[in-house]
Amino acid sequence: MSAKVRVELPAHLCRLAGVGHEVTVAVDTAPVTIAAVLEVLERDYPALEGTIREHETKQRRAWLRFFVCEEDWSHIGMDAVLPAEIVNGKEALLVIGAIAGG
Repeated sequence: MSAKVRVELPAHLCRLAGVGHEVTVAVDTAPVTIAAVLEVLERDYPALEGTIREHETKQRRAWLRFFVCEEDWSHIGMDAVLPAEIVNGKEALLVIGAIAGG
């Protein structure tokens, strides 16, 4: 049984992938991690490959942040297990463009 994970994307990535602000991906691996979700997201929407994570290192790009259940998970690590609210589709994994400037 796969987890149906909802992912909200920033507007520029939505346009690039040709999707609305939210997509649902079926993650078949356990445990469900941010890395596992991004693997499926990039497989389902190849235009996103290399936009959220670096091609070589698979690390988060500096100007994107991950929010899980209203908490910033950007520095927690890509292999941290996502909570049930995300795995069950009750909450969305948010990919947000960082805001910079003064």
